[in-house]
Amino acid sequence: MAELAFIDKVAARAGVSPEQARPLTEAVLRTLTERLSGGEAGALAPHLADELSPLLVKAAEPPEAFGYDEFLRRVADRAGIDRAAAERGARAVLQTMHRVVGHREFEEALAQLPADLRALAQPLPHGP
Repeated sequence: MAELAFIDKVAARAGVSPEQARPLTEAVLRTLTERLSGGEAGALAPHLADELSPLLVKAAEPPEAFGYDEFLRRVADRAGIDRAAAERGARAVLQTMHRVVGHREFEEALAQLPADLRALAQPLPHGP
């Protein structure tokens, strides 16, 4: 998927402008890469646009062990946004990735994450 199409989908899902979606997407991808093993992050990279895939490449260092709150704190700090916007943005990026990468490969990568982080990739149920 081309970078602009990915960014536009993230913007629509997160309710932000494409200009805001770019740094938000980068922040989520960088943070996700810190949390996943190099092999799993690297397996996701080829599915993204050439401009975004390098954000999922990491050295052979082991993944960092941190949870939901730290994930959102890092995204918020990197993107210069508040926690609520980081949560919406992380949800938008992960849901967009899920569609681009494909269910099986995406689920294999996210299996390394705690359940609350994996839940960000699931669509929110629609209200009554």
